[in-house]
Amino acid sequence: MRVGFWALAAILLGAVLAHLLLQDRGFVLINFLGYSIEMSVPALVLVLCLAYFGIRLGVFLWRAPRKLGAAVVDVRTRRAGSKLTRGLIHLAEGDWSKGERLLTRGLKGADAPLINYLMAARAAQLQGSSERRDDWLRLAYEELPEAEMAILLTQAELQLERDEFERALATLNRIEESHPGHPLALELLLRTYGALNDWDQVIAVLPRIRDSRVDSGGIAEIAMAALRHYSARPDLSPDALEALWGKLPAALRKLPGLIAVHAESLSRLGRGDAAEKALRQGLKTQWREELVLAYGNVRSSEPSKQLKRAEQWLKTHAEDAALLLTAARLCMVAELWGKARSYLESSLAIAPGAPAYALYGQLLRELGEEDSAATAFRSGLALVTGVTGEFPALGSPSADAKPSSRTSSAASTDASRATR
Repeated sequence: MRVGFWALAAILLGAVLAHLLLQDRGFVLINFLGYSIEMSVPALVLVLCLAYFGIRLGVFLWRAPRKLGAAVVDVRTRRAGSKLTRGLIHLAEGDWSKGERLLTRGLKGADAPLINYLMAARAAQLQGSSERRDDWLRLAYEELPEAEMAILLTQAELQLERDEFERALATLNRIEESHPGHPLALELLLRTYGALNDWDQVIAVLPRIRDSRVDSGGIAEIAMAALRHYSARPDLSPDALEALWGKLPAALRKLPGLIAVHAESLSRLGRGDAAEKALRQGLKTQWREELVLAYGNVRSSEPSKQLKRAEQWLKTHAEDAALLLTAARLCMVAELWGKARSYLESSLAIAPGAPAYALYGQLLRELGEEDSAATAFRSGLALVTGVTGEFPALGSPSADAKPSSRTSSAASTDASRATR
């Protein structure tokens, strides 16, 4: 519609101009530097149009090589991008060999060759070729030395995936020299030291971890293993343990598993009251099985008060197998054998577990029921090994069975303690 309008307007304008020019074509005289040029107005218009189109043609020819080069580069870039996309698709589909070929063919003309090099290195590793992987990473560094950090991090991560721990450690130490404190490098360093069971180095690196990295890379599990190892030192003092705990990132100190390890370590070092308080505060904010079980393992100066608090929790968590197990453990500390047996049997009825069976076996042995204790130990072992068998059912002695003297004395002791 718009094109038709302008075409009609051009025809009308041309008709009007032609009519006027045919009546009087006019006269133009140009005198410049002693030269005179005479022509009619239509001739002048024609000369001006030819000059205009000549200038446009000259500009086009001047710019043509540059535009042609840009067009060639654009075509190469599109082809490289297409090969990169197809290569990544083949990697995702598990066709690593074809993916590597497409990624390397797409290097020429690629806007971001670093991606091609890094993904080609990963593809080579997936095919089991560490040498080809290192070649691609070396070429990436030679072409893009400014991307050294990204290349080294990728190299360390790939080496760690291949269990090349010593080589990964060398790469990460190189990063530490040039960029100390890099968060991803520290995370990989922790994983490497953890894989090497170098817990002293893990302890040295943990305070430098940022809170944002705590939930990645299995850092929590590594930290728990390192803290257990650190707490087992024979020369460790409570003050040294607390000093280390204070240096850990806040996000780590909020993890239930780490709180439990810390509290149990404090209890072993004679700080049972502090351990009990730490667990109690942790349970106020997050009711977690690790904290509940640890509460039964710590020994405060007032075990009866500790048991009373556990029994208060049972009023609102009556079906919590872990809490029942903890209450049973605390009852055994207080030598309340009848209560302990009741709590243990309730815990096993809700969620049978190896620790509960082991504790039940200890209790039954304490009560003089050796056969039942052996059955309990075998049941717990079966849960750990996965080997099942036909074991006699565990439970309270039958009504017509005569309780042993140890059982009778335990029951009377419980009764007397309850009366008090």
